[in-house]
Amino acid sequence: MKAPIQNSTNSRKRRVFLVEDHPVTREGFAQLINFQADLAVCGQASSAQEALKEIPRTKADLAIVDISLEGGNGLDLIKDLAAQQAGLPVLVLSMHDEKLYAERAIRAGARGYIMKEEPTAKVLNCIRTILNGHICVSDTIHTQLIGQMSGKKNGQVSGVERLSDRELEVFELLGHGRGTREIAKHLRVSISTVETYRSNIKSKLGLTTAMDLVRAAVRWTEAHD
Repeated sequence: MKAPIQNSTNSRKRRVFLVEDHPVTREGFAQLINFQADLAVCGQASSAQEALKEIPRTKADLAIVDISLEGGNGLDLIKDLAAQQAGLPVLVLSMHDEKLYAERAIRAGARGYIMKEEPTAKVLNCIRTILNGHICVSDTIHTQLIGQMSGKKNGQVSGVERLSDRELEVFELLGHGRGTREIAKHLRVSISTVETYRSNIKSKLGLTTAMDLVRAAVRWTEAHD
C-alpha cells in the first residue's frame, strides 16, 4: 500500500458515487465520506442497472462498487462502466476475499480493491490514492499482480481460481441454494447456458456428478461467507 495521502487542498470536493445493495452499509459509507473536507457522495444505487443509469448524470469522480449487487454482479458493472464511462475510476469495496476477486476486478477495469473489514482510515486513503491517479490494492495483491505480469504464479492455482468470472458467479449462486432455472433468470440467460457453465465448472474442479458440484459449491460458499 502507498503511504497515506493527505486531503486535497483543492476547494472542490471530489464526487463519489456509491453502488451497494445493503442500505445500512451504504448509508454508513455515505456518512463517512460526506464527513470528509475533500469528498462528497454525489449519488447512490443498489443495483448495476440503476448505477449505469444514474452515474452519467452525477459527473462522479469515482465509483465505489461492491461485488455482490441486487440483481447483478459488480464485475459486470465494472466492465460496463469502462465501456460507458471511459476514464471513470472504480474502487471495489467488498466483503469477498481479495485473493480470489481483486485480480478479477482489476482485469475488469477497477483501479483498486479493498475489503470492508479494513479500518475506515485505510478505506479513505484508498479512495484518495485512486483519485490521485494510482492503483490501490493490498501488498499481497500487488505481489500477485506483479507475478501475473511477469508470467509467474505463487504456488498452485486452485480449481476455483481457474473459473471464469461468470462460472464463479454460477458456482457461488449454486452454493447459496439457487437452482438452474433460478440462476438463468437471475443472470438473464437461457437454462442451456447455465447447464454449460455447470459442465465447465465440474470439469475444472474435477467433479463428476451434479450432486458433487452442489456439495462443493455449498462448502466453498460457506467458507467464503
